[in-house]
Amino acid sequence: MTRRLSLAHLSAISVSPPDLVRAAADAGFDAVGLRLLRVTKDSPGYPLMDDAALMRATLDALARTGLTVSDIEFVRITPDLDPATLRPLLDAGAELGARHLICAPYDDDLARLGCKLDQIGAHCAARGLSPVLEFFPWTPVPDLATCWDVVRQMSPNIGILLDVLHFDRSASTLNQIAQIPPARMPFIHICDALRHPPYTTQQMLHTAREDRLPPGSGQIDIAAILASLPADIPLGVEVPISQTRPLGRHLSDLYQSVFRL
Repeated sequence: MTRRLSLAHLSAISVSPPDLVRAAADAGFDAVGLRLLRVTKDSPGYPLMDDAALMRATLDALARTGLTVSDIEFVRITPDLDPATLRPLLDAGAELGARHLICAPYDDDLARLGCKLDQIGAHCAARGLSPVLEFFPWTPVPDLATCWDVVRQMSPNIGILLDVLHFDRSASTLNQIAQIPPARMPFIHICDALRHPPYTTQQMLHTAREDRLPPGSGQIDIAAILASLPADIPLGVEVPISQTRPLGRHLSDLYQSVFRL
């Protein structure tokens, strides 16, 4: 396989960044995504920009393993967000050598959302980062087409993050993928899940946060999605670990699952 494989932090969200880096390296991954901001009250974030000791430990783990940081996550773009307040976060991302910043759309005014995203893009560009906007079926940007409508008007360093779970749960199509320049979709997140449409918002949230399956273990047509994308597009594997499963076994199985697609 020519694709770079990254481990998304949600796959083991209770594991600190340095331990995640070491475990991902042991399993064979090339990179990690790190969650520096808390997303929900039930899951942690690891604010390396405020913890110098943890930042040093993370940088040491990266240097010793040779892994890189694919992305940091994630910024909720809300009506009251001031993009200038993200500078410490972005400085931390630059220190980690991260490539991308994941953003989530939580503003019903898409013009205002786009304006804030463009401002975030400018702050990112000054630090060697590029933002990606992830669409979620329960947000004002519920599908790929809407996400592209927002992003296509922005600076060229701003892209889209396609998560195959959200793609499957939304009114998105394979034909729409072909309309997006490859440079605007720098990587994707993969997992699997059982399919039982239609879905309530609560069902979608539960699956996204707690009930994903390893790629190839469910009913999402991952092969068709990958066939619509460049053959070398990097993949971020995002499958939360169960409470009873050993971390090493979980990550090793996730890594191997991609090669069986």
